[in-house]
Amino acid sequence: MARDRETVGWSAFETGRPKPPPHELAEAFASCFSSPAGMLVMDHLRRTFLSRRVPPTACDAVLRHVEGQRSVVAHIQSLIEQGLIVRRS
Repeated sequence: MARDRETVGWSAFETGRPKPPPHELAEAFASCFSSPAGMLVMDHLRRTFLSRRVPPTACDAVLRHVEGQRSVVAHIQSLIEQGLIVRRS
């Protein structure tokens, strides 16, 4: 019995929606976060997640969780910066 490629591996999680080109997505992030409200939200995310410090006694699970949070905020920040570069060109 052959496996259906649509339900094997990571493809099973795909939504079927087309992905926007990377530059369009970056521009959308830049647009969202360039407003006063967006800048306030991004500042909050930076303070809450990027500036968070955990004690040396933190368990592995806490360290992984915090790094995951930081990764998401850093990714958003990177997309904003890319979008601003695309806008200027």
